[in-house]
Amino acid sequence: MRRLLLRRNSPEVAGEVAAETTEAVATPDPTSAAFFDVDNTMMRGASIYHFARGLAARGLFTTRDLAKFAIGHAWFRIRGSENADHIAKAKEMALAFVAGLKVEDVVRLGEEIYDEEMADRIWPQSLALARMHLAAGRRVWLVTATPVELARVIAQRLGLTGALGTVAETENGVYTGRLVGDLLHGPAKADAIRELARREGLDLSRCWAYSDSANDLPMLSLVGHPHAINPDSELREHAAEHGWEISDFRTGRKITLIGLPIAATAGAIAGGIAAGIALRRHYRAA
Repeated sequence: MRRLLLRRNSPEVAGEVAAETTEAVATPDPTSAAFFDVDNTMMRGASIYHFARGLAARGLFTTRDLAKFAIGHAWFRIRGSENADHIAKAKEMALAFVAGLKVEDVVRLGEEIYDEEMADRIWPQSLALARMHLAAGRRVWLVTATPVELARVIAQRLGLTGALGTVAETENGVYTGRLVGDLLHGPAKADAIRELARREGLDLSRCWAYSDSANDLPMLSLVGHPHAINPDSELREHAAEHGWEISDFRTGRKITLIGLPIAATAGAIAGGIAAGIALRRHYRAA
């Protein structure tokens, strides 16, 4: 693995780069890349929810924890806004669920839970797009508010170049439950990609970006080839107005369920950690 050393106060801190080696291609294209959001773009549903579900199955949550996260999630869903106070609250709650856990254990659990909970939720069409870019010699990164360790696991399992994700603070190899920098969300994604492009020598006008959410308009607008996948209504309208490519891999009932804002806002990383666990009976009954 090749890991870039980052300055603590630089924009990329929120999107720490974990660049994994992929198979060599016949004609590398070093100035071009593709960036994929994860939740509802590369994967059905919210990756942090699936991870939390796996942790809960292993007894790593208390009832009090689940109630706290579910209430937080409901707050962000109901309010639906992303003002400074909400973002601050999201940052406070974002990674509390891993506080006290060892980094090596979270990585190991992430690998296990990916195989158990996430592998069969990857959109095959999105993965095919990513592999198309790899075959063309382009590097492919995941860009997500999900903790970077989990984002790395997903990228590794899919054979992608690497991942940009939210960075959790650690002390002596143990998570403190606090963030380093900001959630990798909204404009922060665009900032992290700009810094990656600077470091890697990418020409953003020759790059692609994929997302389902209008929250990612800063990222999508940054590249020469934006692509809306399974878009929410606001992104669909924006993409149509600007002539962006639109793909929707959902059908029927799946659109209703996947379209729920489980991971659409900064609140998802705060409250969505266990929201699906608390509300899964509702979804099953729907």
